Amino acid sequence: MKEKLLESYFNLYPLFAAVFSMFLAQILKIFFNYFKKGDVDIKRILGAGGMPSSHSAMVMGLTTAVGLKEGWTSTMFCISVVFALIVLYDAAGIRRAVGKQAIILNQILTRFLRKGEFRYEKLTELLGHTPLEVIMGSLLGIAVAYTLYY
Repeated sequence: MKEKLLESYFNLYPLFAAVFSMFLAQILKIFFNYFKKGDVDIKRILGAGGMPSSHSAMVMGLTTAVGLKEGWTSTMFCISVVFALIVLYDAAGIRRAVGKQAIILNQILTRFLRKGEFRYEKLTELLGHTPLEVIMGSLLGIAVAYTLYY
């Protein structure tokens, strides 16, 4: 029974590494937000953006776990690397640009609102990540995958 449970864990290990990496990154966002802004914001656990990138942690946890389990030259590892590169590029590039655009649009809309011209719903500004947030999330995912493997 114990051997079957261990075999099941090892078969699902890449999934565990990815999900745990993402969960840990989301928890860490609360602490980084506290050190940066001085307040505890529990909502950060569900929010996008911030330090560290949970998308980066998750995808690098998955990629590292696949490499450790299937081999660094396996087809699954290659697929996982391509997937990871897309997610990392999106986190630091496209989503960050959208967040910057949201800041500017919110400023414009606030000016119109003061004039009473119309009402609007404030856009979410914290969507993407700085390169440092992506790197730290990636390192977190790699560390979690290695820790769970060994």
